[in-house]
Amino acid sequence: MADKSVSATRTVPAPPDKVFALLRDPSMHSVIDGSGHVMGSRTKVKELSLGDKFTTSNRIVVPYLIANTVVEFEQDRLIAWAHLGGWRWRYELEPSDDGGTVVTESFDWSTSKSTQYVELMGWPRRNEANVNATLDRLVAYFEHRADL
Repeated sequence: MADKSVSATRTVPAPPDKVFALLRDPSMHSVIDGSGHVMGSRTKVKELSLGDKFTTSNRIVVPYLIANTVVEFEQDRLIAWAHLGGWRWRYELEPSDDGGTVVTESFDWSTSKSTQYVELMGWPRRNEANVNATLDRLVAYFEHRADL
């Protein structure tokens, strides 16, 4: 997997249960999305679990919808989803000594239906920047929350 994924890690100033609650709520994905592509959620469910499907409204030049399925799930520790193309976005959470959470986000195309397509389109390089931007937004979101 290491040669078919890009990831980044940040320490988020919130406990794992709070961070996980945000990540499993598809209505919050547009708030933390660092790519600028996720515009909102078309799904009513607020707490995703393994096997749940959710749809987001996105925009890259033109608007489109993406249906995703939660493919990995461990309460307060791990959540990952994939869409029809098979690549995944994964969040791994570990408690930090200061009461926060060490979050690693990965874009993993090892499960893609066509790893060559992903690489040819330049998604690994672009998503590496997007993963970093998403984690920066996640940190900023919790830095400005007074109700933790």
